[in-house]
Amino acid sequence: MFFLLVDRDISILSSIHYTWLDYMAAFIFVIASATDFFDGYIARTFNQITTLGKILDPLADKMLTLAGFLGLMMLGRASEWAIFLIITRELFITGLRVSAVSQGLDIAASWMGKVKTVMQMIAIGFLLMEWPGGEILLWTAVALTL
Repeated sequence: MFFLLVDRDISILSSIHYTWLDYMAAFIFVIASATDFFDGYIARTFNQITTLGKILDPLADKMLTLAGFLGLMMLGRASEWAIFLIITRELFITGLRVSAVSQGLDIAASWMGKVKTVMQMIAIGFLLMEWPGGEILLWTAVALTL
């Protein structure tokens, strides 16, 4: 997805209209977001929740959303300030999570954290497709993130 957003000038992509690159990036993003949901659902259903999963799942969410946000920022579709605030918060919380795990504390994502992630993903989808309201959703995601 990130490749489709930021490397549009390379020869293999230069002949494809940018809207198709947006559609392909959005499709990849939706598939990745859906697999994240189903991964968590399957882990809970079969009681396969592990400490490693509690660490890696939020990191995978962050890598996916940050790839989307950074790609959109590079295309000029997302506010640099919004992305800075989201990245700063995510790095801070990730540091706290790692510290908590090292002390044996529970670091499972909260309900509000899941809502935040879903809002970020919706904002990315709207911004990828250049749908109206994308900027409002982005700042709503920033507010939930902070």
